[in-house]
Amino acid sequence: MKTPFDLTGKTILVTGASSGIGRQTCISIANMGGKIIASGRNEERLKETITMLPEDKHKMFKADLTKTSEIEEMVNDLDKINGVVHCAGIVKLLPMKFYTKEYLREVNEINYEVPVLLTKTLHKKRKILNNSSIIFISSIMSQVGKIGQGLYAGTKGALVAITKVIALELAAKNIRVNCISPGLVKTPLIDLITFKKEIEENIKLHPLGLGDPEDVANACVYLLSDASRWITGTNLIIDGGYCAQ
Repeated sequence: MKTPFDLTGKTILVTGASSGIGRQTCISIANMGGKIIASGRNEERLKETITMLPEDKHKMFKADLTKTSEIEEMVNDLDKINGVVHCAGIVKLLPMKFYTKEYLREVNEINYEVPVLLTKTLHKKRKILNNSSIIFISSIMSQVGKIGQGLYAGTKGALVAITKVIALELAAKNIRVNCISPGLVKTPLIDLITFKKEIEENIKLHPLGLGDPEDVANACVYLLSDASRWITGTNLIIDGGYCAQ
């Protein structure tokens, strides 16, 4: 029996699809019947993601979305889509005294400018169908303060803010725009963080423990599906109880 969470007939673009939350989001969407267009910079890992998906209907685009030309090229080649999940992002933990223009620009470009400009390009070229869904992946750091996370938190907070504006601008076409703010999730990004003591302390702040990529991916399925057809401009917090303390 078909459920309101079914994604059969929907084509979804997922950025950052080569690992972590992006890869699991592709898997979860495909398991609910959706067709995936996977985007990322690492071709080999993108191919691995595609092999994990049921059925042989999915596509991939190797693209560096920090380059305007590659955004344009990918969007021009896209079929019409029913949704996009912006999973691509980076973490850079630095105390304020170590901030530089270069660090600010790097984190802002990947975490904020890329998803916003990709969304603009998709809309301008009329690639997003009416009654579609756009999801930005933010972070619980957009809601709370933690030492060393200023650069990261700033970009993620910006996503939450602009989500509300884009949601209003696209409401006439019934295109829903929402944000998801996960707490600490077990992904390869954790292994790249050098502040191990900070990570250990963060784990203790999640009453339900660390999240799995599936926890975020399931929320994406919900916001992409007809089950959430009356939800837009929101920020869904999935943090294992972090903010409850």
